[in-house]
Amino acid sequence: MSMGGGGEREEIEEVKMMDVGLKDLSRKLEEFAKERDWEQYHSPRNLLLAMVGEVGEISEIFQWMGEVPKGLPDWKESDKEHLGEELSDVLLYLIRLADICGIDLADAAIKKLVKNAIKYPKPL
Repeated sequence: MSMGGGGEREEIEEVKMMDVGLKDLSRKLEEFAKERDWEQYHSPRNLLLAMVGEVGEISEIFQWMGEVPKGLPDWKESDKEHLGEELSDVLLYLIRLADICGIDLADAAIKKLVKNAIKYPKPL
């Protein structure tokens, strides 16, 4: 991490430059929870319900908008940033839930892609 005086902002910029994987995020989430003594609350049920709540927040963003074009060309940057934060909340809860349940999420996702390719072959 950066040793400059910018603190948290510099750390965020440094993380943006790194190629962060699921295992990296999992470790960071585990550290974050341990530092705050939150592990006691991170049961599968609690994490699932928290994730569903965050999905609800994403739904609120899109509610009443009708169809939205790819790339969100008409959105303000602040609205895109808000969406990114809510999507990140879902991702982080999903990673933590998988970790607490002993599921290697990356491995499970690859296996699911293979199953889907067999189930839904390319059209001729």
